[in-house]
Amino acid sequence: MKIVAKKAAALMVAATLGATSLPFAVLNVQAAPASSHNGISAAASKLSDKEIQEAVEVLAGLGVLQGYADHSMGVNNPINRAELAKMVVLTFKLQSTEENTAPFTDVNSNVWYYKYASVLVGLGIMETEDGKFSPNKTVTDEEIVQVVSKALKRDVLSVNYWANKLQSTSGPVTRGETAALLNTARKAMPSDKAQITSVKSINEITLIVTLDAPLTAEDEVFAKAKEDFVFNDGLTLTNMPRLKSGSVATYIVPTSVQKAGTTYNLTYKGKNAGSFVGNAAKVDMTATTQVTNDTFEIEALKTNGVIDYGYVISAYSGGRGANAFVLDENNRANGITYQIIPSMQGRQVTITPEGGESIVAKYVPFTQSTDGKIEPKFRLPEGQVLKAGVKYTVTSDWANISNPSFEAKEIAPLQISGAEAVSDTSINVSLAQDPGDELFSGRSVQLTAPNGDKWVATYKFSSRKGAVGVFDITDSGKLAAGTVYTVTPLGAWATSQATFTSK
Repeated sequence: MKIVAKKAAALMVAATLGATSLPFAVLNVQAAPASSHNGISAAASKLSDKEIQEAVEVLAGLGVLQGYADHSMGVNNPINRAELAKMVVLTFKLQSTEENTAPFTDVNSNVWYYKYASVLVGLGIMETEDGKFSPNKTVTDEEIVQVVSKALKRDVLSVNYWANKLQSTSGPVTRGETAALLNTARKAMPSDKAQITSVKSINEITLIVTLDAPLTAEDEVFAKAKEDFVFNDGLTLTNMPRLKSGSVATYIVPTSVQKAGTTYNLTYKGKNAGSFVGNAAKVDMTATTQVTNDTFEIEALKTNGVIDYGYVISAYSGGRGANAFVLDENNRANGITYQIIPSMQGRQVTITPEGGESIVAKYVPFTQSTDGKIEPKFRLPEGQVLKAGVKYTVTSDWANISNPSFEAKEIAPLQISGAEAVSDTSINVSLAQDPGDELFSGRSVQLTAPNGDKWVATYKFSSRKGAVGVFDITDSGKLAAGTVYTVTPLGAWATSQATFTSK
């Protein structure tokens, strides 16, 4: 992430700051010429003079970045761990307590950087090796991304995206690069006073909302967000807003179905936050497929330019591995503009048997994008099943489905092969084979003790690992130690029984 600034940057910063704006150490921003020791030309840098200037001005003004005794800022000097510790603590206003300070075997408590290093190591933001902080060790790309991610409590994917915008070649991270990255990251600090700066609709059920700062965790909670985001004409929030990976404060916001051409006004926390016109664009889905006797899925394809929000939001990026990626401010990546499927929470579709009455099927929670595929599942009302040999057609007010019909077939239920206690309130339920998909979702089992006591346990969403899923006991129930329980599926989703002895 080696960035080499032009000499012009130093002149611009000095001229802009003026002799009385900041301490003398800030005024001489030394930038290496194109033929510097590292051999990287200024043209290779992705970091503009303006970005260097802005970062230096802002962080110097905040007291985060300070100069050397020779009055230079040393923006092209490799940053060491001691300098990074101070800049990170001051940028994010991190504080120490007796519980989160850390001692070192190679650092005297009287040195200028001790308190900063101690705070970061105590908080788990920076690491030591055998008690050594290694203050003079230069910082790598990977280390600075990890440090900033932990300090900001932001996903690694986003911080890496910001860092890559600065990158021109490998090598130690410079002070200038660090300033630029921290200047971006500090804007991503959540605020309970965040206000909306823009709102636009990208399809019938999805808004892109940008704020001047990210929301706090409390303000993101669905119940709170639903109170704060208020629309006219019956439009409502259908789930919590989700921060886009790679953005500073831009959110994917799911709504009920918008009326095309209707002008909607958005009020946020009682203040007018802008307006937008209801979108006529439906989400492009490809096909419907039966997955169990009462459940079917609707598929979308990334290759067709459709992506589920789970792959492009900060909250989920850590668990999506290589499937997670960043969309820019225009929802583009690798030259493709993507449609975004927002949260399906509360969504429903209509499924109609040939020659029969239509049935409303509801979304099965946490089945939007499992196993690297985009395929939200929908389930018939309790007790109803798809009849083998009958053709069904799925319609929706929020999606265009290229192949909306399928012929139902008899699908064998899942087979329970075993169970074991995880704790006094949870059990593992094992199937005879890995279903390869989230087919536990929304299912329950009954636990019966020899004395007739019975408990219901429901599947813990997204807990499946292969053929095993976690089921939590409802109604504050607890297993009695040393008791043998019989596990029976509730409903026709599975067959067989299993027994286990509680711990």
